[in-house]
This record gives sequence, structure tokens and C-alpha cells, in this order.
Amino acid sequence: MADLVTLKLLPADFTCQVPRGTPLHDILYKYGIEFPCGGRGRCGGCRVKLLRGALPAAPGKDYRLSQADIDAGWRLCCKHVAENDLVLEVKQWESVVLVDNTPFAFTPSHGRGVAIDIGTTTLAAQLLDLETGHVLAVRTAKNPQGKYGADIMSRISYSVQEKGQHHLQQLIRQQLHEMIEQLLHDATASDEPLTRVTLVGNTPMQHLFCGIDVTPLAHVPFEPREHGIRRFSPADLGWNLPGSATVIFLPNLGSFVGSDILAGVLATRVHESERLTVFVDLGTNGEMVVGTRDRLLCASTAAGPAFEAARISMGMQATTGAISEVSVHDRQMHCRVLGGGEARGICGSGLVDAAAAALELGFIESSGRFVDGIAELDLQAPVKLVQADLRELQLAKGAVAAGIRILLKQLGYRKEDVTQVLVAGAFGNYIRLGSAKRIGLLDFPLEQIKAVGNTALLGAKLALFMSDAELDALDGFSQRIRHVPLHADPEFQDIYVDEMFYP
Repeated sequence: MADLVTLKLLPADFTCQVPRGTPLHDILYKYGIEFPCGGRGRCGGCRVKLLRGALPAAPGKDYRLSQADIDAGWRLCCKHVAENDLVLEVKQWESVVLVDNTPFAFTPSHGRGVAIDIGTTTLAAQLLDLETGHVLAVRTAKNPQGKYGADIMSRISYSVQEKGQHHLQQLIRQQLHEMIEQLLHDATASDEPLTRVTLVGNTPMQHLFCGIDVTPLAHVPFEPREHGIRRFSPADLGWNLPGSATVIFLPNLGSFVGSDILAGVLATRVHESERLTVFVDLGTNGEMVVGTRDRLLCASTAAGPAFEAARISMGMQATTGAISEVSVHDRQMHCRVLGGGEARGICGSGLVDAAAAALELGFIESSGRFVDGIAELDLQAPVKLVQADLRELQLAKGAVAAGIRILLKQLGYRKEDVTQVLVAGAFGNYIRLGSAKRIGLLDFPLEQIKAVGNTALLGAKLALFMSDAELDALDGFSQRIRHVPLHADPEFQDIYVDEMFYP
């Protein structure tokens, strides 16, 4: 019989038994603990409070807590295993995962289908009646791979250096299988068969799901060996589903520009527009498509960590306790905290707001440095921003703005020629567009900028209704959108440095 210990989590009053020696990292991710650095002990972001039991700890360069914090009961759960019965305080919260309810035209089909957006941070799935187009059920979850890093490169590093790709593949397949089973359970009133599952995600997410080697994505030129559409049976994936559904992962566009961006192009019909359009998806990574129906270019930027608040000293996801908005009234900053309680950190939208507010109040210079006499930016106790946080935001916004400029330049246009800017993704949906313009992230007239929601999920739903021939044609269409490796542009470095400055 296994040697078990009891783990109790408060304030949720949840109790479970786990084998003695189980890493807390493996247990607590699903209960709201984040591991921005992938559980490597580099960031100090996975703090829990020890209320009962023993978790010996000592401060030092490998343990990112002070002796005072340790004496107060705080621990980094990535550094400990459950060797005895424990009672831990875990402040649970619910993340807001962006789904889609946009109406769309379709040709009725037979059965039911599931559309899934595999995000680096979150997963969103919808079950549809293919005869009526009605959404029958919705499920969202955190991406279980997040235990091994909040950003894409951390997971690629884990896959390549620690031989962890098969493990990450099994994690995402198992989670999605469970979500599909839950969707079917939620919609028991219908006995129509499940005929198709369509999936979209960025290139690493596609590789980690499909079992494609991610090694080429770990080094320059970051070009995957495979781009095309992928088809599976449920049995291929180890899924036990009723009927004989086909599981389809839509094709990538190149490098880190995945099928989620292709889906966004389909959803917004950028490829049919005569208007010069900038389509940008702001999330854990920054991807963009620029052009008209005559010619489209795409690119990706390593921008996401700051927008997801990773590597920010008091950064967290957009969950309860996060400062999500900062506004200026009577020359004072006012913060909105998700859940309305005590502030525990700041999420990406709050970070952009805070920088815009600090610029408005003259607290920081266009270079990003605090003005003389200011060492840190107090928001709402105990949350504050330090100089390094503003630098991280500069790197992120500079990369996105530089990418847009380079794509326009290669098309022979200027920013002034753009007629619409479509901002997709969860971050793009919740960010205040005025703040994005103020910091130079989206330097376009506000009337041209529009948040378009989860276009990846909408595009995945559109694909549920495509014929096999139309799906095959997506491979050819995806190759018409030319991928531009930004680092290869001779002016990239100069443009990037220029765009790092705040207006």
C-alpha cells in the first residue's frame, strides 16, 4: 500500500492524499499556484503559506525569499515535496478565459463538432450543433503545460534540454480529452454523433500536441520542419470518444505564427479586404498579419511575457487580486482590483495602464527611466512597479511596434496608410486601447483600432463547417501569407530600439 500524506488547502477547505515525496509543484498548479519560470526556482512567484507541518527552508541565492518571509511561514512550493501532513494557505481564484459568441454564416452539416483554442496559458473549447450552428456547451481550463513555464521558450527548453516533449504532449492531450468528455456530458440532451474536432494554436502548441519535434524552434532561424494541416483519429491520440470523429489541427503560417493566427485571418476576413489592415494578436506571444487581399505578410515577436505579466516583479495573471486597470483622476492614480478585494499583484492590462498613467503624470521619461526622486511606482499597497518592470514592458511593446513597422515597410506602406487595426486575443480584448496608444504599443488613431475578441476560437468554429476539400485548400492559402523573419531585416535593430522609447 502506498505511503500517503494528507494535504489540506485553505481557504478552499480542500483535502487530498498524495504519495509521500510528491513534489508540491505537481499538485498545486491546478489550484491556482502559478509557476512563471517553470518551477525552476528563479522567480519566487509560487509562494504559499505554511500553516501546519514541516517544510524546512533557508534563504540564499537558490531560494527567493528573505528570512523574514520564511519566518512568517512563506515557502516556494517549487522547492518542496510533501514529506508529511501539510496545511497550506492557497489564495484560490478563477481566471477569466476569453471564449467567442460571434454569429457567423455557415453551411449546415450533420452531427456535432468541437472547436478548441489551445493557448499557451489557457484553453477554450466549444461544442456546436453543426445543423444549427448553436453552441451547446463551453469549457475552459488552464493549460497544464504551464507548470513547466509561463512562456513558450521555457517549454521548448524543457522539451529539448530535459527531454520533456512527450510529457508535455501527454499533458495537453489528456486535458483536452477530459474537456471534450465534459462538453459531451454537459449536452446530453442531444444524441447527434461527434463528427469533427478542430484545433488551433501557436506553432509550439501545435508541435507539442501533434508530436512534432520542437528542436528547430529552439534555435535560429526558428523555422518548423512541418507547417501543414494534421489529421488524427481519436484512437491516435489515446482518446475514447463516441462515434468516429476526425480531429484536425489547422496549418501554421511559419515560425511562431501558428494556426491561431490563420484562424484569426479567416474570422476577420482580412484576406478578402481591400483596406490596408493590421491584425495583431497580443498574448503570451505577439503575432501579426499586415496587408490587403492582394498581399499579406505575417511575423511574430518575443513580446508576450510582459503582456502576461511574467517577469514583472509583482506580476500575475488576470485573476482575483490583480490590478487590471489604472486611471488618473485629480492627478492621482486609481486602481481597479479584480474581485474588489486586496491587491496582490498586477496583470498585463494593469501594467500598460500604469505605464500610461505614469507618463501622463510625468513620473517617467520617454526613455523609460523614472524621473529624479522616484525609485519605484506605488500603485495600491502592497503592489508597486520597479524600474525593471518598465524595461520589460518597453521590450514587449517595442517588439510589437517594430514588427508592424517592418511589415508595412516591406509592403511599401507607412503607418499613416493603415485604415484599420484589429486587436485579437485575451490581452487585446481587455487592454484599454487609449493606454496602448499612449505607450506607443499601437500608435494609430483610436478610431481605427478595434478589439475583435477570440478570433482563434471563431476561426476554429468556421473550420468545423468546411468540406474536406476546403480544409485541404487551407494549406495552399496559408502559404500565400508570407512569413517575415524580423531579425533578418537589416533595419530591425534600429527600428526596435526606436520603438522602445515611450511617446
